[in-house]
Amino acid sequence: MKRLDWSTLDDAGRRAALARPARRIRRDVVEAVHEILQAVAAEGGAAVTRYAERFDGAPPRRIAITPETVAEARAALAPADVRALRIAAENVRVFHEATRPEDTALVETTPGVRSRLVWRPIRAAGLYVPGGSAPLFSSLLMQAIPAKVAGVPVRVAVTPPSRDGSVHPAMILAANEAGLDALWLLGGAQAIAAMTYGATLADGDIPAVDKLFGPGNAYVAEAKKQASAVPGGLAVDMPAGPSELLVIADRTADPELVAADLLSQAEHDADAQVLLVCDDARTLDAVAEAVAAQLDDLPRADIARASLAEARLIRVRDLAEACAVSNQYGPEHLSLQVRDAEATVARISAAGAVFVGTFAAETLGDYAAGPSHVLPTDGGARTLGGITTASFMTTMSVQTVTAEGAGVLGPIAARLARLEGLEAHARAADLRSGASA
Repeated sequence: MKRLDWSTLDDAGRRAALARPARRIRRDVVEAVHEILQAVAAEGGAAVTRYAERFDGAPPRRIAITPETVAEARAALAPADVRALRIAAENVRVFHEATRPEDTALVETTPGVRSRLVWRPIRAAGLYVPGGSAPLFSSLLMQAIPAKVAGVPVRVAVTPPSRDGSVHPAMILAANEAGLDALWLLGGAQAIAAMTYGATLADGDIPAVDKLFGPGNAYVAEAKKQASAVPGGLAVDMPAGPSELLVIADRTADPELVAADLLSQAEHDADAQVLLVCDDARTLDAVAEAVAAQLDDLPRADIARASLAEARLIRVRDLAEACAVSNQYGPEHLSLQVRDAEATVARISAAGAVFVGTFAAETLGDYAAGPSHVLPTDGGARTLGGITTASFMTTMSVQTVTAEGAGVLGPIAARLARLEGLEAHARAADLRSGASA
């Protein structure tokens, strides 16, 4: 963990202090992903299968979510695990139903000219669920349930298989809770490519989708980026790469809790990044000691240690400067462990999700609070938000005009069209308003 004093850094030093791990944008990652997307574009399912066998260790497999598979998965888990998953799913559903956008009322800007916004679900969503070393079934809930609430008719969910080629039973139950009819065991850039171009596979077809969702490692994040650049291609939700957490703490913070939160994100991935920004040197020392003490007996300690090599302990002058540092970084997750955490939220302008106060563990948001944990990384929070029901929808403006309205507004529109040199536009307005050129 690198210890830094913000006040002693020049502009270049501050940029370096808040830089993401360089390996997230390695040239070899960019080139490998490009090769995979090009191969799938040319060869379809044959290329998807080839790369799946190389990187996943197994060909793509479709798991049907049937009463039989669900019963088998449920039997493989403890009843308390099944109940916890169901409660989490219900909380996600309740939150997204409550925040689903609604069509607006008609707005009359000119007598006889009325307009409104209407919301419609997208046609097909591709949902990438990280897996492999850890089955992140929570990410399936956080994507598939908002998509269902939005009314998306085609939801394609993919996740890497376990090392033995199987799927965790909790992933099956999560798919069932989200109302999916199938789950594809397929990971990495090849999964993104399959959803970008569509693929015919031994177990069935993966259709090309309209928008890609979900977090992933550097290869998945790069694949989404390249897929969105394909001419006539699809949209993506946001940059959602390796996890990030920034904690703002003061002398009132509990070092044990802060350390636990930092480690909870560091254990995700070697490319995950955690930062502590604090105005109190003793608290920084205490958190560093607590991290070291808690690290040794973690099952994923090696991953956490690799992540901590890119961690930062940043001392600032005061809370205002701490918030400015956080807003410049734009973290995926922001934890406010300060005396007046609620009031501090007003100072935050860039974060994917904010966890307020002592009891708001980021882990609660990861699993069961309700809002989706699929959030922008790599500074994306400065301009983007996390997944909501609206992420799976589009808006259309709907305009209705009476003869009276055309008579009033037509000449205005026609004059402005001619001012821009667009005569055909002007004539189309004139014909409605009865005006002559």
